[in-house]
Amino acid sequence: MSKSYKEYLSEITTFIFDVDGVLTDGTIQVTQSGELLRSMNIRDGFAMKAAIEKGYNVCIISGGSNEGVRTRLRNLGLYDIHLGVSDKVAIYQEYIDVNHIKPNQILYMGDDIPDYWVMQKVGMPTCPQDAVPEIKKLSKYISHIDGGKGAVRDVIEQVMKVQGKWLEHFEAKFD
Repeated sequence: MSKSYKEYLSEITTFIFDVDGVLTDGTIQVTQSGELLRSMNIRDGFAMKAAIEKGYNVCIISGGSNEGVRTRLRNLGLYDIHLGVSDKVAIYQEYIDVNHIKPNQILYMGDDIPDYWVMQKVGMPTCPQDAVPEIKKLSKYISHIDGGKGAVRDVIEQVMKVQGKWLEHFEAKFD
């Protein structure tokens, strides 16, 4: 009998996310000057910040290289931000080696083929509802939410709830 996806969540210490299609809905707006604009969900940001404050590692590995994305993520407290990456597996391997993280401790959320090979290496591969079929097939959990619409919040909240750290985190802040 195979494990339920929830059984993997208790081991998670690290979240790794792609950007386009995961933290964004995968669309870009192109301004007249050629600037590429993306939208990010505020609830995803809230959850990432909460995870960092509770001691989780949060890392971004993306093929995109928009510096506005880096600024937004740094403002949330993220510093492991790898943009413009062509070899996600190499960055992933370096990250886990430097930080002494085991693959079974990692939840990775990706949505498209560039995420495929790194997702094969983690303990908890996940994806948004609107991911491509190859990624859905590989994922142990498919969020019921599309990328850029709260899928990141969904997985972070589930992990923190399974580990008893979700409401505990906020009670300490708002009591």
